[in-house]
Amino acid sequence: MPRSERSSLLLAGLLATAGVAHFVSPRQFDAIVPRVLPGSPRTWTRASGVAELALAAGVALPRTRRVAARATAAFFVGVLPANIQMAVDWRDRPAPQKAAALGRLPLQVPLVLWARSVAKGARRPA
Repeated sequence: MPRSERSSLLLAGLLATAGVAHFVSPRQFDAIVPRVLPGSPRTWTRASGVAELALAAGVALPRTRRVAARATAAFFVGVLPANIQMAVDWRDRPAPQKAAALGRLPLQVPLVLWARSVAKGARRPA
Protein backbone atom coordinates (compact mmCIF):
# COMPACT_ATOMS: atom_id res chain seq x y z
CA MET A 1 0.00 0.00 0.00
CA PRO A 2 1.47 3.37 -0.97
CA ARG A 3 2.28 5.77 1.83
CA SER A 4 -0.31 8.32 0.65
CA GLU A 5 -3.02 5.65 0.71
CA ARG A 6 -2.00 4.57 4.21
CA SER A 7 -2.02 8.20 5.41
CA SER A 8 -5.51 8.70 3.94
CA LEU A 9 -6.85 5.59 5.62
CA LEU A 10 -5.28 6.54 8.95
CA LEU A 11 -6.93 9.97 8.75
CA ALA A 12 -10.24 8.31 7.86
CA GLY A 13 -9.81 5.98 10.85
CA LEU A 14 -9.15 8.89 13.20
CA LEU A 15 -12.24 10.69 11.94
CA ALA A 16 -14.41 7.57 12.19
CA THR A 17 -13.21 6.84 15.72
CA ALA A 18 -13.91 10.40 16.82
CA GLY A 19 -17.30 10.35 15.10
CA VAL A 20 -18.35 7.15 16.85
CA ALA A 21 -17.12 8.55 20.18
CA HIS A 22 -19.57 11.44 19.81
CA PHE A 23 -22.42 8.92 20.00
CA VAL A 24 -20.92 6.46 22.48
CA SER A 25 -19.81 9.07 25.01
CA PRO A 26 -21.60 12.31 24.12
CA ARG A 27 -21.42 14.02 27.53
CA GLN A 28 -17.71 14.75 27.21
CA PHE A 29 -18.37 16.49 23.88
CA ASP A 30 -21.48 18.30 25.10
CA ALA A 31 -19.34 19.89 27.80
CA ILE A 32 -16.99 21.58 25.31
CA VAL A 33 -19.62 22.99 22.94
CA PRO A 34 -19.12 26.77 23.11
CA ARG A 35 -22.00 28.31 25.00
CA VAL A 36 -22.45 31.04 22.38
CA LEU A 37 -23.79 28.48 19.89
CA PRO A 38 -27.57 28.36 19.67
CA GLY A 39 -29.51 25.25 20.57
CA SER A 40 -28.65 22.21 22.61
CA PRO A 41 -25.04 21.09 23.08
CA ARG A 42 -26.21 17.52 22.35
CA THR A 43 -27.43 18.64 18.92
CA TRP A 44 -23.98 20.08 18.16
CA THR A 45 -22.33 16.91 19.49
CA ARG A 46 -24.43 14.73 17.22
CA ALA A 47 -23.97 17.03 14.23
CA SER A 48 -20.19 17.03 14.63
CA GLY A 49 -20.21 13.24 15.04
CA VAL A 50 -22.18 12.85 11.81
CA ALA A 51 -19.81 15.28 10.09
CA GLU A 52 -16.77 13.29 11.22
CA LEU A 53 -18.30 10.03 10.01
CA ALA A 54 -19.15 11.57 6.64
CA LEU A 55 -15.66 13.04 6.33
CA ALA A 56 -14.16 9.66 7.24
CA ALA A 57 -16.11 7.98 4.46
CA GLY A 58 -15.13 10.68 1.99
CA VAL A 59 -11.43 10.52 2.87
CA ALA A 60 -11.45 6.71 2.70
CA LEU A 61 -12.79 6.67 -0.86
CA PRO A 62 -10.28 7.65 -3.57
CA ARG A 63 -12.98 9.23 -5.72
CA THR A 64 -14.00 11.75 -3.02
CA ARG A 65 -10.73 11.95 -1.10
CA ARG A 66 -9.50 15.31 -2.39
CA VAL A 67 -12.64 17.30 -1.57
CA ALA A 68 -13.27 15.39 1.68
CA ALA A 69 -9.72 16.00 2.88
CA ARG A 70 -10.08 19.72 2.16
CA ALA A 71 -13.36 19.72 4.06
CA THR A 72 -11.61 17.85 6.89
CA ALA A 73 -8.96 20.58 7.13
CA ALA A 74 -11.74 23.17 7.39
CA PHE A 75 -13.54 21.02 9.97
CA PHE A 76 -10.39 20.86 12.12
CA VAL A 77 -10.19 24.65 12.03
CA GLY A 78 -13.91 24.85 12.83
CA VAL A 79 -13.66 22.76 16.00
CA LEU A 80 -10.88 24.93 17.43
CA PRO A 81 -13.43 27.03 19.41
CA ALA A 82 -14.55 23.87 21.23
CA ASN A 83 -10.95 23.12 22.18
CA ILE A 84 -10.52 26.70 23.37
CA GLN A 85 -13.74 26.36 25.40
CA MET A 86 -12.36 23.19 26.98
CA ALA A 87 -9.06 24.90 27.87
CA VAL A 88 -10.92 27.81 29.48
CA ASP A 89 -13.32 25.56 31.38
CA TRP A 90 -10.54 23.27 32.60
CA ARG A 91 -8.16 26.00 33.81
CA ASP A 92 -8.88 25.15 37.46
CA ARG A 93 -8.69 21.36 37.08
CA PRO A 94 -5.75 19.23 38.23
CA ALA A 95 -2.53 19.69 36.24
CA PRO A 96 -2.84 16.54 34.06
CA GLN A 97 -6.34 17.50 32.89
CA LYS A 98 -5.32 21.11 32.36
CA ALA A 99 -2.31 19.93 30.32
CA ALA A 100 -4.53 17.68 28.20
CA ALA A 101 -6.92 20.55 27.47
CA LEU A 102 -4.10 22.92 26.57
CA GLY A 103 -2.36 20.21 24.54
CA ARG A 104 -5.37 19.91 22.24
CA LEU A 105 -4.91 23.49 21.01
CA PRO A 106 -1.60 23.13 19.13
CA LEU A 107 -2.65 19.65 17.97
CA GLN A 108 -5.07 21.30 15.54
CA VAL A 109 -2.15 22.56 13.42
CA PRO A 110 -0.72 19.14 12.48
CA LEU A 111 -4.26 17.81 11.96
CA VAL A 112 -5.01 20.60 9.47
CA LEU A 113 -1.67 20.04 7.74
CA TRP A 114 -2.27 16.29 7.59
CA ALA A 115 -5.67 16.76 5.97
CA ARG A 116 -4.20 19.22 3.46
CA SER A 117 -1.43 16.75 2.67
CA VAL A 118 -3.99 14.01 2.02
CA ALA A 119 -5.90 16.39 -0.27
CA LYS A 120 -2.75 17.25 -2.22
CA GLY A 121 -1.79 13.61 -2.58
CA ALA A 122 -5.22 12.51 -3.80
CA ARG A 123 -5.81 11.81 -7.47
CA ARG A 124 -7.98 14.27 -9.31
CA PRO A 125 -11.45 12.86 -9.97
CA ALA A 126 -11.96 11.64 -13.53
